[in-house]
Amino acid sequence: MRAAAFSAFMLACVAATPLSAQGSGAGDGLRFGISFGGISTVGVVVELFRNTHAMEFGIGTWSFRDVSVSVVFKEYIGRHSLRPFAGAGLWAVVAAPAMSGERTGVVLVLRAPVGVDWSFVDDHSVGAVLNLNRGLWVRRSDPEDNLPMHLNRALVPLPGVYYRLTP
Repeated sequence: MRAAAFSAFMLACVAATPLSAQGSGAGDGLRFGISFGGISTVGVVVELFRNTHAMEFGIGTWSFRDVSVSVVFKEYIGRHSLRPFAGAGLWAVVAAPAMSGERTGVVLVLRAPVGVDWSFVDDHSVGAVLNLNRGLWVRRSDPEDNLPMHLNRALVPLPGVYYRLTP
């Protein structure tokens, strides 16, 4: 129940933010980047933005035996080169079996990134993000492990950093 209330709060925050220009990154565009931490050890990101709104697509890995894929809607707040943001989206991880007899593991997670983006030179940005995650569905690699996901109702925070370039 707390996760649902938090998700509703995050969506309300995103919807209530002003639709003003965001400084040097204002307008429509595309950013490419690399991320460390958060939803994967290392990943690549494509971000489509329009004024203060952004849709972020990410793909990464934890150990090169898995693939993490994420889609997030983000809202940037403010008009300066240092802009906080909040968002909501989904994250899926598919992990190859580590041993014979295991199956492919799959998990679907609700993701709420909160962070700050700093445009330090015209087309270059760095940022820090805290991803608040809540599992929605899991298929464990061990076929005999049928523990339901609802036993762990905690939000899982995963911090990360990134670099983005606007071509």
